[in-house]
Formats: sequence, structure tokens, C-alpha cells
Amino acid sequence: MRGAFAHNGRMVLPCRTLWRSAALVRIGLLAAVLSALAGCADTRYYWQSVRGHLALMQAARPVDDWLRDPQTPEDLRTRLALSQQIRRFAVEELALPDNASYRRYADLRRSAVVWNVVAAPPYALTLQTWCFPVLGCVGYRGYFDEAQARAQADLLQSQGLEVAVYGVPAYSTLGWMNWAGGDPLLNTFIRYPEVELARLIFHELAHQVLYVADDTEFNESFATAVEQLGSVRWLALRGGAPVRRDAEEADTRRRQFRQLALATRARLQAIYEAGARAPGDPVLQARMAADKGAALADFRADYRRLRESWGGFAGYDSWVAQANNASFAVQAAYDGLVPGFEALFLREGQDWRAFYDAVRRLAERPAEERRRALSTTGNSTGTQHGG
Repeated sequence: MRGAFAHNGRMVLPCRTLWRSAALVRIGLLAAVLSALAGCADTRYYWQSVRGHLALMQAARPVDDWLRDPQTPEDLRTRLALSQQIRRFAVEELALPDNASYRRYADLRRSAVVWNVVAAPPYALTLQTWCFPVLGCVGYRGYFDEAQARAQADLLQSQGLEVAVYGVPAYSTLGWMNWAGGDPLLNTFIRYPEVELARLIFHELAHQVLYVADDTEFNESFATAVEQLGSVRWLALRGGAPVRRDAEEADTRRRQFRQLALATRARLQAIYEAGARAPGDPVLQARMAADKGAALADFRADYRRLRESWGGFAGYDSWVAQANNASFAVQAAYDGLVPGFEALFLREGQDWRAFYDAVRRLAERPAEERRRALSTTGNSTGTQHGG
């Protein structure tokens, strides 16, 4: 999940000023409620979230203002205009929400909007979870300040967990903050290649269609399926030859990398399951550690060969360098159920509204039941996850 709040940073009419002040009061009250519900231990964490949101609100202003401003760089003007074409497409072609989100822009002057911390045990692919009021439990913890994220990572590492920290270009407020201007476009992703920009906007808007508390894999796989299916539609209707070529190359790299990661994830899972059958046997435990090391070494060697076949494309280098149980576990949350959602889209006649209704009905079922239904649907149709 990724996102922010926004308001018009230029001169405003008195009525807008009053509305904005009321919005800030509502955010402060929300923070107080969350802190009270979570207990004093997490008060500082919630307040860093509120401060981060307020900073985004102060930085963002309507895209139309940026387009009219003669000081706006031409390349940014072009990207902002493209973003609004994508935004309209999301509503008209994909039946995604038509609201305030992604109609404002903010330059945060940093490379990520938040830094996520994820953690897993040394011999399991199960994410550590954190539980929050309203949102439920999720497998990551986000910080607007990278130093705070790394301090949390150090604490988790000291507890014997494997940890990964990664910058996030955007996240969704699930539509709850549209009264405050919605989730804005950000400098952290506005210059993405055309199809990647479309994918990100489709993904984040999908979170506003549906969010299920306590089920990160369901939520993220659904949004990933929407971004993939939506990008195919965008290319079919709007993509020129150069854009289609670039998108095909990116999809090939993404598919090949995810296939490699999936194979490694499965190998690690088998190693851990074998070791779990004899937790007190020092010989088997030592073998498990050695097998894990070999699996990760093979993964990195295979990646180097794959990278050479891409002509040196280095987009996954950072992920591979820190790859561990936490990295593989969080990746599974984003794509584990995607084939099932894609198959459900086909079963609903590629009708977006019917698809969303079917997903909502599925979300009402118990977690294991909906997961089983998606796994069966995806496998029975032979749907392939193309990235």
C-alpha cells in the first residue's frame, strides 16, 4: 500500500482555507485515536506517519496548476499531462474510482515516499506482521524517514530475524483521504516509462476498489492483477510501437526474474519444511543451513547470467544483493494469487465491474476459503503470470 494526502499550496479562498483547517483537525483527531487504540508504545510511530502525511499535503497542488505554471519544466509538464490521460483511462476503460486521487502532484525531493521494513525468521518464509486499528495486520511497517526504518530493521535483526528495507514510490490511503485531496502523483514515480506509470496508477486505484483487513496477499495480488490486465488494455488502445516494444522488453525481464525468484522461493520452502521435521537434530539443522546458503548462491549466479542476457539491465541488482527470507516472502504477497484473479477476470467475461463484484463476494468468504478458490481457479485455467 502506498499513498499520501494533498492540498492546494497556492493562495486559496477563505472557504478553502477553512476547509483545509478542518481537514488538519480531522487528521490530528485520527492520530490521537490511533495512538490511544494502539497504546503508548506506538505513539511515536503514528505521529511520524501523521507528520509525513501533512508534509505531503503541503507539497501537493493540482496538476492543472502545474500545467499552467510557466516555471514547470517541460519534461514534467509532459509527464503530468500523460498521467491525466492514464487517470481518465482508468475510469473509462477499467471502471476504477473517479475521485480526487492522482489529480495533484508533489515534489518530495527524495527518492521514495516511504521506506518499508519487512522481516521473516531465518528458516521460514513467513512475514512478521504488525497490527493497526482499522487496517488490520500487514506484513510490513512503513516509515517516512529512512533512518527510522533502518533503526527498526536493526532492532528486528537483533532479535534474530532476517530483514529487508526498501524504498516505496507510492502507497494508497484506500480512498479514505479523498476528502483531503486524495493520493497525489509524486516525483518518486512520475518519470517512470509510460506503461510502468500506468501500471502504478492502476495498482493504487485498485486498492480503493477493495481492501480486506488482515490479508496482504489477497489485497496485493488483486491490485497486481488489475495493473497487469489494465496495462494490456492500455497498450492495445493507446500504446504506440515504441511504447509496446519497451513494455514487451520490460515484461520479459519481469517475467524471467519472477520465475527465477519463484523457483528459488520454492526451493527454500522445501529446505525449511525438511528441516522442520527434525527440529532437534543438529545434523539436519546444519544441512538445512548449508542447503539454504547453496540455494541463495545459485540464485545470485543465475541472476548474473540473466542480467547478461538483458544487456546489463541492472534494475534488480539491489533486490538481489539483499535477498533473504523477508525479500522472498514479501514478493509472494504481491504475486502469489495473481493467476487466480486473472482467471476470474476471464470467467467474468472480461467485464471490469462484474470482476470487481466477484472479487468483493470472494472477499466475504473466510481467508483460507478464498485463497483455495483462487488457487483452484488459476490452476484449472492454466493462467500464466506474465509479470
